[in-house]
Amino acid sequence: MAAAVWTDRGRRAATLVGTVTGSRSSHTYLKSHYDALVIGGGHNGLVAAAYLQKGGLKTAVLERRHVLGGAAVSEEIFPGFRFSRCSYLLSLLRPHIYTELELKKHGLKVYGRNPHAYTPMLEEGVGGAPPRSLTLGSDLSMNLKEIGKFSQKDAKAYPEFVAHLEKLSGAITPLLDAVPADIPGVTTGSLRQRLAAAKTLMPIVKCGLKLGKNIPDFYEIITAPIMKILTQWFESEPLRATLATDGVIGAMTSPSNPGSGYVLLHHVMGELEEEKGAWGYVEGGMGGVSQAIANAARSYGVDIFTEKDVGQILVGSDGVTKGVALKDGTEIHSKVVLSNATPYVTFKNLTPQDALSPEFIKAVDQIDYTSPVTKINVAVDKLPNFLASPTPDDKPGPHHQCSIHLNCESVDVLEAAYKEAANGRPSGRPMIEMTIPSVLDPTLAPPGSHVVSLFTQFTPYHIEGREWTDQDKEAFADTVFDWVEQYAPGFKKSVVGRDVLTPPDLERIFGLTGGNIFHGSMSLDQLFIARPLPSFSDYRSPVKGLYLCGSGCHPGGGVMGSPGWNAALTVMADLKRH
Repeated sequence: MAAAVWTDRGRRAATLVGTVTGSRSSHTYLKSHYDALVIGGGHNGLVAAAYLQKGGLKTAVLERRHVLGGAAVSEEIFPGFRFSRCSYLLSLLRPHIYTELELKKHGLKVYGRNPHAYTPMLEEGVGGAPPRSLTLGSDLSMNLKEIGKFSQKDAKAYPEFVAHLEKLSGAITPLLDAVPADIPGVTTGSLRQRLAAAKTLMPIVKCGLKLGKNIPDFYEIITAPIMKILTQWFESEPLRATLATDGVIGAMTSPSNPGSGYVLLHHVMGELEEEKGAWGYVEGGMGGVSQAIANAARSYGVDIFTEKDVGQILVGSDGVTKGVALKDGTEIHSKVVLSNATPYVTFKNLTPQDALSPEFIKAVDQIDYTSPVTKINVAVDKLPNFLASPTPDDKPGPHHQCSIHLNCESVDVLEAAYKEAANGRPSGRPMIEMTIPSVLDPTLAPPGSHVVSLFTQFTPYHIEGREWTDQDKEAFADTVFDWVEQYAPGFKKSVVGRDVLTPPDLERIFGLTGGNIFHGSMSLDQLFIARPLPSFSDYRSPVKGLYLCGSGCHPGGGVMGSPGWNAALTVMADLKRH
């Protein structure tokens, strides 16, 4: 069980408000037949459903939990405190989906953050001054001044580094909205089939032309360890470590491991309200994104149901998908089924094994779902007061709206944390990304109180081969709180409740295999034409009529919507052809 602790002080401190954890199913009866069924009401499943219905297919979404959103969900865990319980920031949602589904009209409100990142130091202040800190935002002159506290050379190099990353990410961003190249189609089949498949190569060609002379740089950043890149540009530890966190966030990897550069690139591809690379908070928590998409989908006629737990995908004797059977025995038939579950859950738990080849099942078994993440949601009755940026009057400073990086002043600290988890032990000095969305969004907590999200790394799925116990969870949370206390004395006293989600909890509650927030590692062997598997990267599956539409397919994790959008277009193209 996830450890959710609600203290007596918490009960006294909270102002009771109505629990708004769920999304009631619309007053619609579940029909026995649909054109399309979507398993899972995560944001990608809802995007897929909206576009399928817009395309003329009567579509239903079947969500296992009582609340919509999958990992992009808001839940009131403690009375009066509303959390983005899993996913906690928005940036990667594709602008065309935002616009076409009119998400603003359907209730999506986003609070932009500036500055973006804050890294306080653990050091003795000089001459009575506070310890140093590094703050980065959209104001370039402020960034240069902040970086200059640690290195003038780095301050000079920083604008060129940002422009370099923007050039690389800008060139490949169109690939997010393209179906991966159909390599088997290009190399086999009739001339007509080859010509049709050749069209899928065009986005890569365009990307290559846009990269031009930067192709070697792009190749290096997607294959190299992020530290190799950062060391070429910078010398100061706080800056390198702060930037390195984006190369390892959500990934069981260290800044010294190959491929961590791509994870960084993935995280700078986003934009918020047309500001490149910006991240923001959704009003009411991340469930606000899912609710807005669901509202759009319902406006087109999609039937959306919660507490409908799919037990099996139905496959006929002809090998074609016929629909699904719920765990209560109810059968719902459809022309096509789209699964927003992970590839592992889809093919190992939901699909009849005799409908898949042994070779395919073996390949599914080898997909890497390793996760380093333990998410801790904390209710506090006082704003954290950081030694590096004191705010004694309890009024938020600019740094309170940032992603606050703790234990991130040196890359060696990140490396040591990774090594402990790689050896099967939760880190004794974990990497912590703290966010306090209630600083900008007053709807999340009672007046004077706040919700704090601690996204921590590194923790293994098993502790030295055994399962986590409640004692293990509490001990790790205590370790995290002890470190926060060093940066912000008084934090521990302010805690009125905490919800600790280890990798097994993230798997059990949200269906994230291995606890992996990306539905599968974002490693080079599991990207683009190899996501989730080589030859099965186009949202189709070996079972005719069964498609994947979640983050386990291209272009991967994050609240992006592209997998759902691409899958819906693929389904409609297939139905049109047949």
